[in-house]
Amino acid sequence: MAENEKTLGGMLREARELKKLSLREVEVKSGISNAYLSQLENDKIKKPSANTLYKLGDLYNITFDELMVSAGIIEQSSEQRNKNVHYAFSSDNLSQEEEQALIDYLKFLRYQQKDAK
Repeated sequence: MAENEKTLGGMLREARELKKLSLREVEVKSGISNAYLSQLENDKIKKPSANTLYKLGDLYNITFDELMVSAGIIEQSSEQRNKNVHYAFSSDNLSQEEEQALIDYLKFLRYQQKDAK
């Protein structure tokens, strides 16, 4: 796995934290037990059901396909590999300050890459 690729558990935890939800709140909203959610986030469950992934994707604004790829259930298409922005960072979840911080950070990363060449 490449350094910048997150595990399914890491992706789910990050998405939950971005939404500022506790495991208990996700349990209430999704019907998935918080113990199971914790195991998912800690990568103890490698192949969750498609139904579980669908519910979490809907709650976290992550595409079903992206979760299926992260879980290793399907292979990533070349179109998906070329996407630069993760759905967890969709603009409807960001304040103006957060959006500007992300833009500034992207500029910084691109500047670093340019200097490395």
